[in-house]
Amino acid sequence: MQISRTASRVTAAVAVAGATVLAVSVPAFAHVSVQPEGVAAKGGYATVDFKVPNERDNASTTKLEVNLPADHPLASVMPQPVPGWSVKVTKSKLDKPLTVHGEKIGEAVTKVTWTADGKGIEPGYFQKFPLSLGALPEDTDQLVFKAIQTYSNKEVVRWIEVPQEGQDEPENPAPTLALSAATDDHHGTAAAAGDDDAKGGDQDDAHEEAAADSDGGTDTTARVLGIAGIVIGVAGVAYGVLAGRRRTA
Repeated sequence: MQISRTASRVTAAVAVAGATVLAVSVPAFAHVSVQPEGVAAKGGYATVDFKVPNERDNASTTKLEVNLPADHPLASVMPQPVPGWSVKVTKSKLDKPLTVHGEKIGEAVTKVTWTADGKGIEPGYFQKFPLSLGALPEDTDQLVFKAIQTYSNKEVVRWIEVPQEGQDEPENPAPTLALSAATDDHHGTAAAAGDDDAKGGDQDDAHEEAAADSDGGTDTTARVLGIAGIVIGVAGVAYGVLAGRRRTA
């Protein structure tokens, strides 16, 4: 009886441990995401990549729709060609025109759609879809892009749930681009760098001149010592000749 109870307890413990290991070992499902190539600073321009993994074993991803945020329209949106995919850029009229470089813009890109010309993203692979965006807004810390992924078996996955701070990630989160603080004008930095380079150049020239002077001084010293050695040698030979003659006499 005691053995039976012990066996039952051991079995239950093994089952719990197995379930725990299984829960830990199961990977989180990948989803459509967006990341900048470098820095996405407020008020600036950036190239971002929409990373699309294929999550199905029996179907390929054949279409991706990315909807740009309507509350923060972007004046410039340009896709980069992706081999094996055709791209369509959809523009819409803005309720409130944008002012960019002193010019008013009444429409902006609201959706970009990529469609596979062939098999698309096959099982076990992912694809990046680059977009050049700007100017990025200065009154928000992030941009949310709602995306729709379509598979070859007609299945549609909507990545449109907006993540909320302090809450767990939703099942189908929308790709979210974090914006960094605005940066200073790079021209000033370049000028400062140029000044530093100029100073560095002057210092290098000074070092070279000093080195040249040092080399010159070394050469002069070597020549003087050489000449002195020759004079001493000649004097020694002359002294030896005179001494020999005296002994003969």
